[in-house]
Amino acid sequence: MTEELGHLARGVDHAAFPTFDPAGTVRFYHDILGFPIVHSVCAVGWGPSDHPDFVHFFFDIGKGDRLAFFYYFGLGQFSEPGQDAYATHGPEVPGFFRDSRHLAIHVDSEDALAEYRRRLEDNDWTVEMQVKHETIESIYTHDPNGFLVEFTYPTRETTKVDDEDAELTVRALLDVVSGDEQPTLSKLWARKAELIVANAATALEGQQGR
Repeated sequence: MTEELGHLARGVDHAAFPTFDPAGTVRFYHDILGFPIVHSVCAVGWGPSDHPDFVHFFFDIGKGDRLAFFYYFGLGQFSEPGQDAYATHGPEVPGFFRDSRHLAIHVDSEDALAEYRRRLEDNDWTVEMQVKHETIESIYTHDPNGFLVEFTYPTRETTKVDDEDAELTVRALLDVVSGDEQPTLSKLWARKAELIVANAATALEGQQGR
């Protein structure tokens, strides 16, 4: 055993999974269970060359914890609807899809994140990425079982504007995947722009009607 290490982890920040069915996922967690949509990331070009664009969206599951999903544009479904893609995955399942399901552990500060990076590297464990997202900064590694593990701290507080933006992103995503056989991130953004204009017009009418 090594000397006692300070315990800096503060529980689960988010757990993440891939989805082939964003509409069903939103209906279950948001519409049925009532989990608020609290964050989304439109990732253009972040993925591999054959699937560069994806959407990453989050539900609030209480006490600041979040449940997240990835939807990859243009990725054909390789499992039966409703079946866990991991239960039968083989070499045809791409690594980026497997890594969508990962554990993210919350820490309070940049110093705490650096401490976990130091612990990993001091034990010859590879930190595969350190990434600044929109509201968090994270390091990533794979555990001995092959599961992707993330340590993350918030770089700023999220606001009501962030929540509203996430709602619009997910609404645009559902419109695109339900009405287009070849949805893309560009089509999502175009639909989101339409929703923003429609919301602004509704708000203006409300102000003029007072």
